Amino acid sequence: MNDNGAVIAKALEWRGAPMALATVVSTWGSAPRPRGSHMIVHADGRFEGSISGGCVESDVLQRAAEVIAGRDAHLQTYGVADGDAWEVGLPCGGEIAVLVQPVSGKGFPPALFERIMEESGQGRALTLCTDLATGITREGRAEGEFLNRYDPPRRLLIVGAVQIAQSLVPLAQAIGVTPVVIDPRGRFLTPERFPGVELDDRWPDEAVAARAPGEATAVVTLSHDIKIDDPALAAALRAPTGYIAALGSRRSHAARLERLGAAGFGAEDLARIDGPAGLDIRAVGAAEIALSIAAGMIAGFNAVC
Repeated sequence: MNDNGAVIAKALEWRGAPMALATVVSTWGSAPRPRGSHMIVHADGRFEGSISGGCVESDVLQRAAEVIAGRDAHLQTYGVADGDAWEVGLPCGGEIAVLVQPVSGKGFPPALFERIMEESGQGRALTLCTDLATGITREGRAEGEFLNRYDPPRRLLIVGAVQIAQSLVPLAQAIGVTPVVIDPRGRFLTPERFPGVELDDRWPDEAVAARAPGEATAVVTLSHDIKIDDPALAAALRAPTGYIAALGSRRSHAARLERLGAAGFGAEDLARIDGPAGLDIRAVGAAEIALSIAAGMIAGFNAVC
């Protein structure tokens, strides 16, 4: 998954102006940015995004200016092979290939930015393909062409407004995942305990189902109350939820799986639940448990993507 949300938003803000789009289309070694990363460049020199973390941006900006002035889309490879590497290259030792396209029908059609946002708003991913020989991008998939998948923003539905949730919320926010805390217990779910976070006091099955969780959504149950956790897990299992986890011991998780199995969920469904939740880092205390859950969530998201 690439963090191109700000680039897409800026392209829409600048719509109508001459622009160029730079994209990392291949990487080798210790590349600073992943395949699919974008940088959008306005005709007046403003830009948003990054394709190397700063190593080669100056050269790409020059190439973008040339494309905006009429040059065709073209590929450029950057690596560390000579004494100029610190000026235009990758001192980290990697190599990247960057495609610079006009934002037009001769490169990246402007309407595709709107399509990305439309699909994202519905919680769906959109895949675009680019013919690297012509530099033209279109919707769909084609063998031998560069494919870039645009995932909707990641969300975390936290069921149970407990102490671990208070630690998990800022961790999620720090890694670009939008948290929502769900708990029908009003004494737990308060703005004082979760300032600046969306709170949902509906019963968890209703709250989870209403948000139609897809591949970019995680559902994590933390309440230790089966009346709250089990319905939330059932709702998450009925959807293509990207990551599902439940807090508890191995013994309590085994009992949980028995209850959900009796409710009609099969072995394949139940295997989707990460339980006990998170990566095993020998966590002690609420903050470390929250860290292990956040790590497990990212591992789950990246496995799906």
